[in-house]
Amino acid sequence: MVITKKSVPIIFVAVLCLSLFSLIMEACALRGMQSGAEARRITSEELKALLDDPNTIIIDVRQEGDWKQSDRKIKGAVHEDPMKEEESWAGKYPKDKNIVLYCA
Repeated sequence: MVITKKSVPIIFVAVLCLSLFSLIMEACALRGMQSGAEARRITSEELKALLDDPNTIIIDVRQEGDWKQSDRKIKGAVHEDPMKEEESWAGKYPKDKNIVLYCA
């Protein structure tokens, strides 16, 4: 595989998403989740059904610049910077809510 200037942003985003996923899984383990529990992916249809659910918190985890430049945001979602330590923002959300993380 040849790495070109065009492929560098794609590789960066892939690495960032994998790193974020790793941080989330580590945080879940630290919070004492049962060993068999794991984060799962949901479809856009499943997400639409959750938009008005008061027990669901939707968090946009795109980088600050990407988030600010985008005109595509989920209504009601909050933004958290993935470059900050996860512990700096994860503790402010209730543990009894469904948390949906998304990036573009």
